[in-house]
Amino acid sequence: MPEATPEFKQQLRIAFDSIEEGQIFTFQRTFTEGDVALFCGVTGDYNPYHIDEMFIQSSWFGRRIIPGLLTSSMITHIGGMIGFLASEMHFSYVAPVYIGDTITCTVTFNEKDLEKRLFHAVASSVNQDGVEVLQARFSGFPAKVRLAR
Repeated sequence: MPEATPEFKQQLRIAFDSIEEGQIFTFQRTFTEGDVALFCGVTGDYNPYHIDEMFIQSSWFGRRIIPGLLTSSMITHIGGMIGFLASEMHFSYVAPVYIGDTITCTVTFNEKDLEKRLFHAVASSVNQDGVEVLQARFSGFPAKVRLAR
């Protein structure tokens, strides 16, 4: 792999220095039928829990659920706004997300590893009723912060 330019390395230093431990970012969205169709089409995830109305009606969910990774992808929206490149991600899906649910994802940068120049963060996503649906933790580094504080 070729060496990064000095300018790029400086940009990484500036981005790393601009985020502090305890800093929080939040993103909210409502999941639609179209979101599920597009996600399933792109990923090939044609799980009946997401697309088969007859199947899901006989399950304990009673209605179709959003793919877990679609819910998790809210973290990548925040990551994209700060140019964050994840090196590790872990998810726990603690409650279902349904079509029409409004989810709020909160990311907290909880550790800044100066030696490795990495951030460790946690995320929690809750639905419109305040029910937590996702817990996550991840590590990586920012490249270009573009969000207002």
